[in-house]
Parts: sequence; C-alpha cells; structure tokens
Amino acid sequence: MAAVAMAVAASRSFFLSYPNPSKTFLLSTSTSSRTFFLSRASSASTASPSLEPNPSPSPSLNSKHVVEILQERGLIESITSENLKSCTNIKAYCGFDPTAESLHLGNLIGLIVLSWFKRCGHVPIALVGGATGRVGDPSGKSAERPELDGQTLEQNCASIKTLIKGILSRNEVQNLEAGFKRDSLLILDNHDWWKNITLLDFLRDVGKFARVGTMMAKESVKKRLNSEDGMSYTEFTYQLLQGYDFLYLFQNMDVNVQIGGSDQWGNITAGTELIRKILQMEGAYGLTFPLLLKSDGTKFGKSEGGAIWLNPSMMSPYKFYQYFFSVPDVDVIRFLKILTFLSIEEIDSLEEDMKKPGYIPNTIQKRLAEEVTRFVHGEEGLKEALNATEALRPGAETELDAKTIEGIAKDVPSCTLAYDKVLNCTLIDLAVSIGLMASKGAVRRLLKQGGLYLNNARVDIEEKAIVESDIIDGKVLLLSAGKKNKMVIRIE
Repeated sequence: MAAVAMAVAASRSFFLSYPNPSKTFLLSTSTSSRTFFLSRASSASTASPSLEPNPSPSPSLNSKHVVEILQERGLIESITSENLKSCTNIKAYCGFDPTAESLHLGNLIGLIVLSWFKRCGHVPIALVGGATGRVGDPSGKSAERPELDGQTLEQNCASIKTLIKGILSRNEVQNLEAGFKRDSLLILDNHDWWKNITLLDFLRDVGKFARVGTMMAKESVKKRLNSEDGMSYTEFTYQLLQGYDFLYLFQNMDVNVQIGGSDQWGNITAGTELIRKILQMEGAYGLTFPLLLKSDGTKFGKSEGGAIWLNPSMMSPYKFYQYFFSVPDVDVIRFLKILTFLSIEEIDSLEEDMKKPGYIPNTIQKRLAEEVTRFVHGEEGLKEALNATEALRPGAETELDAKTIEGIAKDVPSCTLAYDKVLNCTLIDLAVSIGLMASKGAVRRLLKQGGLYLNNARVDIEEKAIVESDIIDGKVLLLSAGKKNKMVIRIE
C-alpha cells in the first residue's frame, strides 16, 4: 500500500484511529517528530473503504480527458494546477450543504460535473455537509445563514442523499463496504468524522497550520468583513472545516480533486493548502465551475426567492420542464453546453438551425427542457412533464382527466368553488369571479379574439354557461386566457 511506503520514508507520523484497534494504520509526513491522532467516525454499517488505487478508467466516448471536455463546454472557471489535465485516476468530490430538504437549480452544475467525471471513468463523490451545514457557508452570502436544529438537518441530509442517488445513479449506489469501482458513486456525510473531533484536537492538529492573513484574504471573507453585518467567528472558521474535509478524504480515501462553484475557490484552496502543509504531499487539486446565474446576474438559490427545486415533491417535473422551455434564445445554447450531455457538434448544429429561415421558435428550448428534465427526473418524470404540457396546451386534442389537472394544480393558480356556484354560471362571470380576468369587458374582448378556453376547447359563444358535462370527472375545470394564463377550479 502507498501509505505504508510513505511511513517508512517520513519522520512525522499520523495515526488514524478506528473503533477497532486492528484497523489503525500509519500515515506519515516529514516535518516533526510529534504524533497525533485524527479520529475517524465509527458506525456499525460503515467499514473502511479500500485504499487500493481504483482501476485505470476506461476512455470517454470521444477519448478526451474530462478536464478537456469540461473546458470546451464552458464548465471550468479555474483549476489549481495544469497537472490535473494529465491525471488518469481521479476521485472527485463536490459538497452539498443540507440547508433545505432539496437541492436547487444552483446545485445542478455540480451534479452535471460529477456526472462527467463518472462518464469518463472516474469516481464521483457527493459529500453532504451534515456537519458543515450546522455552521453555514458564508460564500456569496450578505448575512449569516439561519441556524437549523439537528433534527431538521438530519432530515435534510437524508432527503438530499436520496435525491443525489436518484439523479446521479438511477441504479445501485456502490456501498462503502465494497470499496471503489471504476463506475462507482459514493455519497458521504462529513458528520461521520466531525462528530468525534474535539475543538482542542482540531486547533492543535489543524488550526496551527492556518495563517490568519491568508484566511482573511479569501474573497468570501473580505466581502463579509466589509459588509454592515460583518462576519461571525463561526463563519470565519468555515473555510477550515471544508479544508479539513478535503484533507480527510485525501488521506483516508485517496480523493484527489475537489470541485465547486467559483465562489468556493477560497474554501477549496484552503483544503489543498492544508494537505500540502500537514501531509507534505502534492497531488490534491481544485476545480471550480461558473455559477449558474439569472439574466440579472444573481445566483439561483433558495433564499434569493423563486427557487427552482430539484426534488419533484417541491417542484413538479411539469413546472421544472416549463422553466427550461421558457429560457431566452440568448441563453439556450449556453445552457445546452453546461447542463446537457449532447455533443458539442450537435449543439453547434442546433445553433445553426436557429439562424435558418423557417425556424420554429422554442424548438431548441424544447430539446433543452427534455434533456435537463430527463437528467433530474428520469424518463418517468419527463413523460409526466410532456403529458401535462400537451394536456394543458390550449386547443390540444388530448382528453383531459381530473388526475392530470390535479397534478398541475400546484404549479398554476387554482381555487375551490362549491358545485352550485359553478353550475349554470356564465363563463364570463366565472372568469372575473376567480380573478382570471379583471373585467367582463376584458373577457368579451379575449373571447372575440379566440383566446378564451374551457378545458382546452376554444369558447366562441359569449353566453356560454357551465353545464354538468363540462366538469371533468365531476371534480375540476381548467380555464385559460391565452396560452399561459390558466386557472384550475376545484369543485366541491
């Protein structure tokens, strides 16, 4: 084992202790004779992963290195060393803090990049911050994050692990007990090792290697120090916590690459610095990708409002699909490159199609929506989104049913009315009473223009009233003013 060979050559020793003394093994560095312990968490269901190098990865479909693929797609902001481009055995991890029960659109690029590593034969690792989530990453934030209780964090961690497994795997996740395989996916929780580390141990064994000047020079720290609220000591130490995660994974599991958004550069380099200083070793790399930004330049997130959630229980596949279907032309090609696995050649061809006479608007947006929805929600989720989209298209011949309408009720405005208040009510009165249109005059004008629909059927008669056969399955109505302004009416 490589670790044993290092132990012979170096003069400073680290013991990584396991609950079972027989599993204690020796790693070494070369700066001091003092030995100290870094405790590894115990669990009845968690065994020591194999430290043997993973097999050489199979070549990607186009035989390009993963870094080259990411670069040509605009998925690399910075890397810590050009040597990463020649690495053949990579174990790359990306961290996800459990500050909500779902990941959101801002996390999607991290999952995409991990998936590229997996597709190129490397080992992707998703690290859920069960420990760091108790502190909160100050990067990109103007104020300290709200504190979450332990139970909420545990629930969020469990939900996010399930979500990541579904998105990145769609099959069995490789268990720790079985070690690493070339096509494996690992989902870890940093609380597993942090829960056994004391403050004094951390200050002695890690804190002494951190330089305050370097920590204060990090961009995430400088911005907060200059803000009105400043930065708490707790947030200030976050970069060391994340840095230690990289050190721990590098030392215990041969993880040699950390990836993250561009706002994570300071946290990532904190880890590579700790590895160099404490272990006196090279071979740890950092890679950042551009943040996914809105048209106004702000981040996608949950606290900024209007979050695009990846969990179908918080945002339906239909609404998720509709978001990407509505992406402006100016962004659609960039999104195809960074959020899908279509070849660059195919994307270039689609871009040329946009410039040709007769191009049907939103054709490429439809392809983008299909690809991203399939990645996040799978084939079943995409099918659900397409069925709902077709069923809700004004003028569509698809026969509506109550289940389909109820399925999108949370994604469009809805209301509940008594049966006797709806039956025999004129459509004009109904449209005004539920707030679909502002006035009866506006409804009449829209009707004359052919833009008023009841259950996707165009209404041409001004005196049209609701009859029993209009109420789908005796439960719901769908009223549409134009293509996008809809209202679901539940009947009691």
